[in-house]
Amino acid sequence: MSINEILNNIGMTKYRLAKLSGIPNATLSELCSGKTSIEKCSGETLYKIAKVLNVSIESLLDDRMTDIERARSYEYGLPSYLQHDLDAYKDALLKKSSLIDCYWGELYGSINMAEISDGVITPEHADYLRQKYLWR
Repeated sequence: MSINEILNNIGMTKYRLAKLSGIPNATLSELCSGKTSIEKCSGETLYKIAKVLNVSIESLLDDRMTDIERARSYEYGLPSYLQHDLDAYKDALLKKSSLIDCYWGELYGSINMAEISDGVITPEHADYLRQKYLWR
């Protein structure tokens, strides 16, 4: 379902969505007009929009993205601390570090912080990262 359709269904304006979500009005206007593709939004932007509209991120993307594209979008636009720990963990795996359990713990903590404490990723997003990197 498009952002415009959801806004119409709940009787909310783009301006109100911008104010409640903290997303610039110009950005939302470009998304709603199709000038900017929703697939290019960061996970944080999608999360903020979905949270205010009370829908899942997946419902914003369902008609537009393949499963592969959706999965890839979960690895971009992460908070800097989570991106740092994810990159460090990937590097430790490649180098077969003897400290892999430490990197694992750091990544696990960062995912939890981003989801629970900071609220910048959804539970679905956090589960995706845990499944892909931690529960192998």
